[in-house]
Amino acid sequence: MTDETELPRGIALAWGLAANPQRGPKREMSVERIVETAVELADAEGIGAVSMAAVAKRLGFTPMSLYRYVTAKDDLLLLMQEEATGAPSLASRDAEGWREKLTVLFHEQSAVFLRHPWILNLPITGSPITPNRSQWMEAGLEAIADLPLDPDERMAVVLAVSGLALWQGMIFAGYDAAARESGRTEAEVAAEEGALYDLVIDDSAYPLLRELIDAGVFTSDADPFRFALDCVLDGIEAYIADRPERVAAPPAAPDDADVADDKKYRAAQKATAAAEKELRLAEKAVRQARKAQALALREARARRSG
Repeated sequence: MTDETELPRGIALAWGLAANPQRGPKREMSVERIVETAVELADAEGIGAVSMAAVAKRLGFTPMSLYRYVTAKDDLLLLMQEEATGAPSLASRDAEGWREKLTVLFHEQSAVFLRHPWILNLPITGSPITPNRSQWMEAGLEAIADLPLDPDERMAVVLAVSGLALWQGMIFAGYDAAARESGRTEAEVAAEEGALYDLVIDDSAYPLLRELIDAGVFTSDADPFRFALDCVLDGIEAYIADRPERVAAPPAAPDDADVADDKKYRAAQKATAAAEKELRLAEKAVRQARKAQALALREARARRSG
């Protein structure tokens, strides 16, 4: 970053590089609380319900109080997306092989849009230069770190998977909204859609589409998005296999024989090993906690249904 480059206010807030006002109206007011409240409002009533005035009303303050923390609605929308998107779980790191890692990230990204469908209505203004959204890119790049791909190809793979997740999220969120608004199940919505196609599509003008309708694609249990993802991953695998000369040797271990007896270097080695051990233990604890959370979720749903 050059000295002339200045982060926009919203991005600076996302990275914690912009200070809060020294004197706020009350201790309860903060950028984080404003964003959390805005996300709650969008989840409940849609992005159209979000305004500085509406968020301020929920918090019990005046709109001008909010502007001391978030100076523009565009910044608020950026921070809302950052909050709602969250960071990827450690599940992709625990998965075996690059294909499964990318598949985990694909499903996790798609799930974000089902939890917060209003994100789909936000304009795409450029690259995701915020911490959480950058972590998704980092997780994708980590998943394919051992593949013999150049930098442009690595970015293309990550964009392909995230783009497919976005497309699935749009479709699933749309069907989910239609089902909730009509009181029907998603299967019923799909069946009605198929029936409408059946009324207007004839085999003289649309023979291939008619063939698919007659085959029952609109009521099929097949997952077209998983098939599409498999095609993308198969393509990457074939691309690599077709270019054996691209396979790079694994990085060699650093040659530290000349300083192996240096006390400070040995201490740094031990510190690194200890930190790596703590990281492994922490990741194990997170995995165990997620398993316990999943079990608690199943039990809670069982209690609700009972």
